[in-house]
Amino acid sequence: MKKTLFTPYNMNGISLENRFLMAPMTRSRASQPNDIPNKLMAEYYGQRASAGLIITEASQISLQGKGYAKTPGIYTQDQIDGWKLVTNEVHKKRSKIFLQLWHVGRVSSSQVNGLQPMGPSAKTAKETTVYIFDGAPKGDATFVPVEEPKAMTKEDIKHVIQEFKMAAKNAVEAGFDGVEIHGANGYLIDQFLRSNSNIRTDEYGGSQENRIRLLTEITQAVANEIGIEKTGVRLSPFISFKDMNDPEILETIMLASKKLEEIGVTYIHLCEADWDDAPEIPKTFRTELRNTFSKTIIATGNKTPTEANELLEKNLVDLVGFGRKFLTNPDYPKRVELNTEMNEITDNHTLFGGGTERGYTDYPFLDKNI
Repeated sequence: MKKTLFTPYNMNGISLENRFLMAPMTRSRASQPNDIPNKLMAEYYGQRASAGLIITEASQISLQGKGYAKTPGIYTQDQIDGWKLVTNEVHKKRSKIFLQLWHVGRVSSSQVNGLQPMGPSAKTAKETTVYIFDGAPKGDATFVPVEEPKAMTKEDIKHVIQEFKMAAKNAVEAGFDGVEIHGANGYLIDQFLRSNSNIRTDEYGGSQENRIRLLTEITQAVANEIGIEKTGVRLSPFISFKDMNDPEILETIMLASKKLEEIGVTYIHLCEADWDDAPEIPKTFRTELRNTFSKTIIATGNKTPTEANELLEKNLVDLVGFGRKFLTNPDYPKRVELNTEMNEITDNHTLFGGGTERGYTDYPFLDKNI
């Protein structure tokens, strides 16, 4: 049987109605104070529950892990209760939903959370900014430079591992079907993976084996807490923004994939570059990853449905993520099925922040008569 985006899929015991994945997208709509998920967010995710699987926007595991204003957390009871609104709404629509667990590491500013950032080493990410919402017109985000991070002690590392573990437990309490450990895009775990941001000389730095240690220890702790079937990992081998260019990263990612295979996690989610002139992912990398990792492989990065179906049919991936298309088209799978028109982003001012439905839950569905 030919595999397409509309083919059902069993993801390590979790039944998905199709292979469309709604990719994680930061939208900064959490209620203030205290970064609490809310009814508007529940409506937003519920509208898009025709995806076989939804991965939420990144959610910080602690105040220290926060890097951008108004992003939701998963470390207080109020946040857990807020997320229950979201999971209930998505499950009513028969979809599945994972929470993305986030620690930004050095990509932060005291203007965001009142704390000095911390990372593997005391190296500031060059030409990197985060955003706040103080004083900007139209409620826009104001971008501020990241600050010099504190080099994490071994006690800091132990504490972060426990925070990931507790966040995963909280996510299950909130009703999520699982969690995705954010090891991509220049944030804390990715900072440990890369030789240019990690210049430690202890067991968490130096060799590739040492640089993957934090990822594997966090992943094992989460899997032990909630089960391997509920544990996924996101990686970004071909993305180097936030001052993350590392010539060894492909070898490091493949070594990490072997360790994730040993742990038995449910999936590896590749975050791939989504700009027009982005580097193309070599087929050799996809083939090696498939030969290395036996569970679910997800690819996200501005794929067309045709490109997605080709990857599925060649058995190089099992699910394909779509971000901006789901942002503007809550019924994206139906529009693909009918090969009909797509909504486009109407106002860039509404991408991040805002407390109303404008540019968030007001994108129209297809006419019911189509």
